[in-house]
This record gives sequence, C-alpha cells and structure tokens, in this order.
Amino acid sequence: MQPVTQLLQLFQQVRVINPLAQGVLPDDSVADVLIENGVLRAIAPQIPPPPAATVHNGKGLILGPGLVDLYSQSGEPGFESRETLRSLTQSARAGGFTRLSLLPKTRPALDHPAALRLVRAAEQRLSSPEQDLDPSVQQPIQQPVRLNLWGALTLGAKGQQMSELWELAEAGAVGFADGLPLENLALVRRLLEYLRPLGRPVALWACDRTLRGDGVAREGSISLHLGLPGVPDLAETAALAALIECVRETQTPVHLMRISTARSVELIRRAKAEGVPITASVSWLHLLFDCGDLAGYDPNLRLDPPLGNPADRRLLGEAVRRGVVDAIAIDHTPLTYEEKTVAFATAPPGAIGLELALPLLWQRFVASGQWSAVELWQRLSTAPAQCLGQQPPALHLDATAEFVLFDPQLRWMVTAERLRSIASNTSYLGKEICGKVLLNY
Repeated sequence: MQPVTQLLQLFQQVRVINPLAQGVLPDDSVADVLIENGVLRAIAPQIPPPPAATVHNGKGLILGPGLVDLYSQSGEPGFESRETLRSLTQSARAGGFTRLSLLPKTRPALDHPAALRLVRAAEQRLSSPEQDLDPSVQQPIQQPVRLNLWGALTLGAKGQQMSELWELAEAGAVGFADGLPLENLALVRRLLEYLRPLGRPVALWACDRTLRGDGVAREGSISLHLGLPGVPDLAETAALAALIECVRETQTPVHLMRISTARSVELIRRAKAEGVPITASVSWLHLLFDCGDLAGYDPNLRLDPPLGNPADRRLLGEAVRRGVVDAIAIDHTPLTYEEKTVAFATAPPGAIGLELALPLLWQRFVASGQWSAVELWQRLSTAPAQCLGQQPPALHLDATAEFVLFDPQLRWMVTAERLRSIASNTSYLGKEICGKVLLNY
C-alpha cells in the first residue's frame, strides 16, 4: 500500500449507531466524529475543528460499525465468469461490509488446506488501495475486507465423506459448512461429535431434498395460482427438527442457515428456551419478498430455499427483530446473465446482495419505524460476528478502524455499470433505490 499523507476529517452532527457502546455515548446518538487516517480519534457531542481538519456536514448521515457477512458464494476459484475475489471484495466494501465469509462450494472445494491456501494467495494478489466509494469524500486509508473461509464439512462439499477437519482448522478455516443440505443424520452426528473439541462454528442447512423434490416456490395457494411446483414447509421443518435433536444430544453448538418458514421459527424458539446451543440466520431477501412477488416470474427471485408465504415473511421479520433468529445473512450468490436469463423454474437459484442489503433493509424496516437502527445493525454486524465466534466490530477510540459511513437518503440507480460485482442477478437491476455507503474503513 502506498504511503498516504496524514488526513484529519471531522464529521459534524452525524448519527452514531453503536450496538456495543460502552458508556462513551448512547448506542444511538448525534455527535461530532473526528477521524485521523481511518482511526477514530474522538466522538463527542461537539468537537472544535482542529486546524488541519477537513470539516464535513454529517447531518443525515449514519456512522456505524462495519457489517459482517455470515455466508456468501465466491466465483473464484473455478467460476470466475460469475465473480472474482476482486469484484467480490469491492462489492462487499461498497455495501458496508468489513468482513466477508465464503462458503466452500468453489472449484476446487475448500475441503483441503491447499484449497484454502489457493484462495489466500489470490487474496494477497489483490491491489492495495481501491477507488473511493464516494469521490467527494477523501478516503486515504483502505483497510482490506477481512476474508473468512468456511472449510467444507465433507469432501467436495458433497455430503458423503468427512473432510480433514483438524487440518482445515489449522489452515485457518473460520468454521465448517458445506452450504448444502446434509441428509445423512449418522454423518451429521459423527461430525458434531468430532467437531465439538475444536470449538469452531458449524453451519448446517435444514432441507430434506426428497420432500423438496422439483419444487421452486413455497407450496400454497399462490404457487398453485402461478402454476409453479411447490416446496412444502415440511421439507425444511422435518430436517430442522432432526438437526435440533442431533445438537441436543451432542451439545455441539450449531448455526442453522437459511431459515425460511414460520414453523421453523417456532422450533428454534422452543429449542433455545430448552438450552439447545443453536443460533440461526435468514437471508435478507426472505425478509423483503414472499411468493406473492413471483407473479412476474423474475428468475432473480428464484431462491433456495424458496421465498416463503406472506405469513412466513412477516413472522421471520418479527423473529429477527426479537433475536429468535439471530442474524441476517446476505448469501450473495453471483450467476451469469446467461445462467439467469431462462424460465423461472429452470433458473439456478440465487441472487447478489452485498451492495444492496443495507439500504433496502434500512428503508423497509428502519425508515418505516418497524425496527430501530440499532436493531438492524445488531442483526447485520454484531450477531453475525458472534455467530462466527468473533469479536464484533464496534466504534472504539484509537483502535483499528472498522466502521462505515452511510447516507440513507442518497438515491442511485442499480445498473450493471454501477455495481462493483461482476454479476448483476438481482431483481433491483434498473431500479432506483435509496441509501448508499459513502466510506468504508
């Protein structure tokens, strides 16, 4: 990284969101913020401008800890036409994420220390400073996005044979997940028993693929009306109940990925109340859409698990707000134009989201008054880090920078040219949205 000159920036009367506030200020307050080369030097109700400081009017802006991605997909290695590590990390930075967690379904799969080293080597080749997110605001320090790698639970992430888990842990895997359903419960039990002494996160996706069949939409009156093959709630809840019982017996903490039904929320609530060591997350898109939005057959809303019914969406949002579902996951899944430009039922599932999640969730839940700003930040930053077994980002003075500056009122058009991701498989393409990250330290 090229050396930079010392730069002082004073943001006056910015709204500071800090879920882990330790008495300096409340967790949601308006204050002046002094930043020196990307390090927080002072937060106070008012700060006299230092002589060398560039002063910005921060009214209407949000300063908060960096966001934490719990799990997403990378194209590189093996599928660089979908996404490269460079475009992926740029996309994460543009969306306010300071930590990015990659699932192991790459080519080769992250099931061996050599595969992890391959990704780390590619990470090291990324250039140093990137262009400013907002050229109107000087940003001399660009901290790299922290890359977390999930090691594959099974060889090839195929759900058949256990990976060399201890070796993956020694190679730096943040935890273990296949990112695909594991339906062999004997293997699940053996994995959990084996992994308990390691103390690393384990993420499992509850889905019975036999019950799911060829379904592409949540089973119900809407899927029948649209003529789309349905996926019953039972495909998730039966698998989830079995996983919860495995966790109850082994007492190995597990993170439950991609929760999508109201009944699953109730199963998780009861299990937590009984002391079963689980956490859970939901995809951000399952909080914004339901199967009633499939009338246009947009292949970018073809997801796995499929979008729930309207009651699922409402109850998932309430479960996230109350913390029954701990975290919001982005599950960024880049796909090429050719892959997605097909009929809804034949499109591969998945959508991008790193650059879009914060502004769209803010508008839906915070701007509408349904959630507080602190609640949203807890679910996008604090809780995902805790699910990964990491110390969450927080606004600590004189510490390594890990914070973002967000303008919830800035409008911009989502186009392939404006997105930092190579992929543009999102239903928001060609639409104007409100909210954009200005700085990401």
